[in-house]
Amino acid sequence: MTKDTPPQNAPVLPPRRKHRSRLIVGLSATAVAVIAAAAAILPNLPSNSEAAAVEGAGTPVTVSIGATDASQPHWKVLGELLAEENITLEVVNFTDYPLPNPALAGGETDLNGFQHLDYLSNHNIATGDDLQPIGSTMIVPLPLYSDKWASVEEIPEGAQIAIPDDPSNQARALFVLEAAGLLALTGDETVPTPDNIDADNSTVTVITVEASQTPAALQAADGAIINNNFSRDAGLDPSSALFSVDPDDARSWPYLNVIVARADEIDNPAYLRVAELYHSAAVTDLVEEASGNTAVVIDLDAEELRARLASIEATKKAAGQ
Repeated sequence: MTKDTPPQNAPVLPPRRKHRSRLIVGLSATAVAVIAAAAAILPNLPSNSEAAAVEGAGTPVTVSIGATDASQPHWKVLGELLAEENITLEVVNFTDYPLPNPALAGGETDLNGFQHLDYLSNHNIATGDDLQPIGSTMIVPLPLYSDKWASVEEIPEGAQIAIPDDPSNQARALFVLEAAGLLALTGDETVPTPDNIDADNSTVTVITVEASQTPAALQAADGAIINNNFSRDAGLDPSSALFSVDPDDARSWPYLNVIVARADEIDNPAYLRVAELYHSAAVTDLVEEASGNTAVVIDLDAEELRARLASIEATKKAAGQ
């Protein structure tokens, strides 16, 4: 099997109800900055607990959503659209990937929108939580950047590449380097770690750092795999990336980003409206623009998303992960 050939029985990307292709999205400091950034605030609205039992579209409701990019303009526009329906959206920013899911599970937020299915599966398996997707957002490439080299071909043997240290993005980063022809993997490749690198058939080594520190790692390393939100915050131009796997690749569907709720609230009408209005053109145009027109926006049925999450979790559990 060549590096460009999907593995046997690789899942096929689901049919899209909406698909736009334009720029790139992308993930850890030890402290969390929880910044409540109200995307749209209506005066004198009841608290979320007061409105939780209300399902009428005209009744004021407040919904909080955890994110790692709360300052991005698409959240403000989404809030404005929701405000027209008496739903106030509060965007709570987290600077560390491991924190939004515990906050959601603990009732500190109502939703979150920062992760892909693969990352969510790792959280549920590790913690026993039952967080579930209620809507999809986009698939974004995970690019390789370098301040030292202008192309993959220039990267010398023995070069050092920084990759995120969380298991999900670490595995994805290794797949990116494999696809780029810079390293070979051996053994079980379901969720590879640096231990799965075949050193004899690889030209680079890797170092693992917190995802938020991957841009800073460019100063010392030969390259770094950087999630979109952190590359954007660092002012990196998506077009300067040396390599990324096409989001349309059949292996990319586990990295479809989702809006997530607690399992007992997946049918909450206000929450579902957040997921639905995310796919308004006014919102997705900004998402694509922020990604450097590399994000692939996908609107997939929530039941299908949950089935795919269950499939990922079952595969990992069967593999003892």
